[in-house]
Amino acid sequence: MSRPHGNTKYHLEKCRCPVCTQGARDYESNRYRAIAYGRWHPFVDAEPVRQHIRALGEFGIGWIRTAKLAGVSTGGVSKILYGDRPRGLAPTKRVRPETALKLLAVEPTLNNLGARTPIDGTGTRRRLQALVAMGWPQSALSRRLGMNRSNFGRTIVSELVAAGTARAAIALYDELWRLDPTAHGTAEHRAAAARAYAADRGWPPVGAWDDDTIDDPAGFPDWTGRCGTPDGPAVHYRIRIPVCQPCRNARTAARLDTAA
Repeated sequence: MSRPHGNTKYHLEKCRCPVCTQGARDYESNRYRAIAYGRWHPFVDAEPVRQHIRALGEFGIGWIRTAKLAGVSTGGVSKILYGDRPRGLAPTKRVRPETALKLLAVEPTLNNLGARTPIDGTGTRRRLQALVAMGWPQSALSRRLGMNRSNFGRTIVSELVAAGTARAAIALYDELWRLDPTAHGTAEHRAAAARAYAADRGWPPVGAWDDDTIDDPAGFPDWTGRCGTPDGPAVHYRIRIPVCQPCRNARTAARLDTAA
């Protein structure tokens, strides 16, 4: 693929068109000005970049994937990590600042993790269980996820899930959480059975979670709008939902404070 016209094409492809020539002149002018003001830093230490790439590998993001996510050549990243082995050269000691910034900007977020990387399953469990509590049968959810029923049954209660499964569960939840399953192909008796199944297991519905708590292992469902406060138990009784543990704890703490 031909490079765009400018300074790089001037030097690497020896193009001497007006655009490339002017690009080279502008680059040199800026370089000399930066040197004069002590701001010329064409290279930076490669070691922090190397450590960051290796750290990403511990999260299941291999160096080739890191290069692609950063928009950097795999050859360049290979030289940062391993050097030029055929030529017997050691790993790169310095890199361009723009290359360093691109690589350091890659973070081990859910969207960047490899599909098979195991991660905490809290958010996935809660989303799938909440959909069942809405009346979506597990067989329907497993079909939409492209999973067989037995794998789905393990996933909905699993402590760890693959990153790809977590991403798929988020997409499915975002698609279905506001939809009535009976209006989208689910028979009423099957929706009722799904809701009863979730209720028997104490699976919180969609309304009990928000974006700040659904992925947090320390978060708890807000069944009443007052869960985790001394007022929570009374609301539980009023709407006939068993008192949750955060409400029990809040009630006990309030009684102890009163007794003191």
